This record gives sequence, C-alpha cells and structure tokens, in this order.
Amino acid sequence: MEPKMTLAELRDFFARDFPQVGPEFGIDAVGPMEAVVRWSPSDAHLRPGGTVSGPTLFALADLGVYAALLAMIGPKALAVTTNASIDFMRKPLPGQDILAEVRLLKLGRALAVGDVLMRSDGSDATVARASMTYSIPPKG
Repeated sequence: MEPKMTLAELRDFFARDFPQVGPEFGIDAVGPMEAVVRWSPSDAHLRPGGTVSGPTLFALADLGVYAALLAMIGPKALAVTTNASIDFMRKPLPGQDILAEVRLLKLGRALAVGDVLMRSDGSDATVARASMTYSIPPKG
C-alpha cells in the first residue's frame, strides 16, 4: 500500500494544522508504512546535566507515528494516541538532532500500531525505543 500523502503534503499539513510542534520538529522521509522524523533540541528541551529530556523523546516518537499514520491514511487530524510505551536506553549525543525511524506494524480500520527507534544524528546507537497505538477516526 502506497502513502496517500507525499512528503511535501505532510510537511504542509504539519505547518498549517499543527504549528505548535514548531521548527524543532521535521519530517525527513515517508514511505509505505514508515517515516523518518527529527527533533532539533534547543536548551528548552534539555534536562539538568545537558541531556535531551524524556518528554522531548516521547514527543518525537508520538509525532513520528502520527506522521507515518497520516501519510498512509491522509490528513485526518483527529487520529489520537491510545497507548504508548517508551524505553530510554542511553543519553543522546550532545548538540545533535535526534532521528526517529518509524515503522507502522499494523494499520487497521480503527487502530494503528507503530514502532519507533530513536538515535542521535551521526550515531547508530539507539537512544530510545517506543511503541505507540493510535485510534483512527471512523470514515464519514
């Protein structure tokens, strides 16, 4: 199944309908059942000790699954997270963007399940792993 939204359309949707994510969030790529997104952390996203905060990593995972899902089903802004789990594995590299590779594991009529691996740009080491379930609004 091919995505219903192109990378440009998805970026436009976020800029228009979800501007609160701000310039720190970006979508690098979309494909069938997958996306690559990034977060460029500022000082506001750091916790004491200078590492990227857990809530920032959680937001990246959540936004990544949302982006991958919307790419597949089209611009349905009311798709919402119904379950989430995240494992923090190591500190991100200081001063680097965080990349999230998203795979949709299931895309049904009412629910979608996604898996997210996050790493610092320039590193292959996983920083965090998340699993997200989204509720898809009914048609009509």
